[in-house]
Amino acid sequence: MNKERLVTLAKILGVVVCLYLFLVGIGGMGYSFKLFGNEFSEKILKATDSAFVGLFIGILATTIVQSSSTTTSVIIGMVAAEAIGVRSAIFMVMGANIGTTVTAKLVSLGHITRKAEFRRAFAASSVHDTFNLITVSLLFPLEYFFHVLEYAATWMGRIFVDFTGITKPENYLKKITKPSIESLADLLDKVPWLVLLVSIIITFIMLWSIVKLLQSLVLQKLEAFFDTYLFRNTATAFIVGIFLTVAVQSSSITTSLIVPLAGAGVLRLQQIFPFTIGANIGTTITGLLAALAVAGQPGIDPKLVIAGAAIAFAHFLFNAFGAIIFLPSKRVREIPVQFAEWLAELCLRNRAIPIAFIILFFYIIPIIITWTTIAEVLRK
Repeated sequence: MNKERLVTLAKILGVVVCLYLFLVGIGGMGYSFKLFGNEFSEKILKATDSAFVGLFIGILATTIVQSSSTTTSVIIGMVAAEAIGVRSAIFMVMGANIGTTVTAKLVSLGHITRKAEFRRAFAASSVHDTFNLITVSLLFPLEYFFHVLEYAATWMGRIFVDFTGITKPENYLKKITKPSIESLADLLDKVPWLVLLVSIIITFIMLWSIVKLLQSLVLQKLEAFFDTYLFRNTATAFIVGIFLTVAVQSSSITTSLIVPLAGAGVLRLQQIFPFTIGANIGTTITGLLAALAVAGQPGIDPKLVIAGAAIAFAHFLFNAFGAIIFLPSKRVREIPVQFAEWLAELCLRNRAIPIAFIILFFYIIPIIITWTTIAEVLRK
């Protein structure tokens, strides 16, 4: 018993240490872009100015790291460093929401040799991307023409900065992260690309470690309750999705967790869908942590802190908007469920179809669309 408690305490301490290093990683990215200079930032701004390209950059980046939390955190760091604009970043966040669904898709392939299980598992994974695709299709034109997310998120960002006081000189977060950020840069001789690379690696590894540690602390306790009791109605499933994802800091983990349960016939798509929406909202808390982290960058302009916070709130508003569309009406909730079932039936005709779909939709198309942009930045 004592050994179990010591292990639990060690894991909690590990979460705290990883969280601190995660904040340092975010701050280090912003610091690196300052080392690159204005010319490099302007080049990225120009290359990512297209809303359509920004969307697919978000899809591709998140597909590679399989975490919208990581992608969004990096985007917030870049916005705070003036490497990309708020408008472009919002479209990237939309893409990140689509890209994060690839994890559940890959998990569903584990059932591909068992026809009935695979149909249920693939359909369960598809309600996640269907929700995000429909929400993007509705919000993309509204944002492109009217900037609804940008205006609302910037307003919320200002309130967040004023309420938390994170731009004030006595901000303790800034005090504890600034020395580590500067020490990291000094250790790497302030070589811009090296500071950026190491900062991204630190951010990714620390967020991955936080997810794994929290997963071992939380999910083991909930395995016995992952049955129809937690999904007895739409509201319960939605709330469970939010809090479980906040607890483990990864919607990819929580949405992938229910795929095998769906494959086994324990959960129905009608139960899974509200849980998925809740998971999408729960994962936005990481963006707020990243927004707090940017305030720790040495000499950061308060306006850039607001811009970073705006991206975090845009991520939240995107998913909240989707929840408002789908949750109130049972008939509307059936739309993504029916589409997911149709897609699963289509994939049963030939087992190569789901594999081709994943490779084409999540990798090939985004690479083709973003290649020119990526090449232009790399030519620097």
